Amino acid sequence: MAETVTIRGDLELLARTAHLFAAVREEFVCAARDLDTWPHRGSRQAAGDRVRRSGIRRVRKLYSPAALADEDSRAHLGEIVARGGEVRIAGAALPHETIIIDRQYAILAGASAPGGREYTVTSAPTLVGGVRALYEAAWQAATGLEEFLRTERPLLDEGSRTVLRALGSGVNDATAARELGMSLRTYRRRVAGLLDTLDAGSRFQAGMRAGELGLNR
Repeated sequence: MAETVTIRGDLELLARTAHLFAAVREEFVCAARDLDTWPHRGSRQAAGDRVRRSGIRRVRKLYSPAALADEDSRAHLGEIVARGGEVRIAGAALPHETIIIDRQYAILAGASAPGGREYTVTSAPTLVGGVRALYEAAWQAATGLEEFLRTERPLLDEGSRTVLRALGSGVNDATAARELGMSLRTYRRRVAGLLDTLDAGSRFQAGMRAGELGLNR
């Protein structure tokens, strides 16, 4: 493979880099917003299987808090740790995925696009070294999975808790806003802020998340 190439699409990425995943020996590091490193589940599974069969010595994975959005994701991260991998959670969202293999290769994911994402694969020492330095800085600033799960309870003021209880009551927005004595626009703005605080992608997810953290009592 040339020092730096651009690849379009998840399936082509796997086809062009399968030998890299199979050959990793010393270290595999990954930074991603969530567990969907590749949209195609088959691609993710194939890449993961190759890494596990490679006899790798160290696995490090850095994720945004969004990776903890549901119990299945949390269980998966726990399994990685149980198998000897290291998982840390960054304090803010990580925009795109990055993979570094044996300090020799880096795979950088572009933004999602209708025709498939573009990936840059490089073995240029300067580029790989630069990407790894940025990764190390983010890794050092992140929190270990177990510690993060112990301390991730967000602070909600009484107004936010009131809105959270309204969400759990099952009434529609107009009724909830009227009962809380606020305009519909204000209520929906408070709901949006609550979802952001709980790092939830939906109202249902916010309720689940609040229940897990004991915030809806």
